[in-house]
Amino acid sequence: QVQLVESGGGLVQPGGSLRLSCTASENILNFDYMGWYRQIPGKQREVVATMSDRGAAHYPDTLKERFVITRDTGKNTIYLQMNYLTPEDTGVYSCNAVQIGQTVYWGQGTQVTVSA
Repeated sequence: QVQLVESGGGLVQPGGSLRLSCTASENILNFDYMGWYRQIPGKQREVVATMSDRGAAHYPDTLKERFVITRDTGKNTIYLQMNYLTPEDTGVYSCNAVQIGQTVYWGQGTQVTVSA
């Protein structure tokens, strides 16, 4: 069973930055895609960033100038660098790993709170 463990969430002031980490229990290149999603209170879960096994990154237009997804294959970890955070970014951030046609794995999520 694949395990994904997120870390790096916390409380940050508006305008600040955070870097989230998601470490997989196996080689992340085994997955076709990995990505970050967030659940903001009162809204549906939305995609924040994804990265293919070839390293291609994709973002929604509303976030692409502030969020960056990267990875370290040697550590089986993907990262989400979040900059210029606003209170509207507050929510639970989760990573997932996708094997197309097979399985989607999810981490437990990490809370990000943007507040003065």
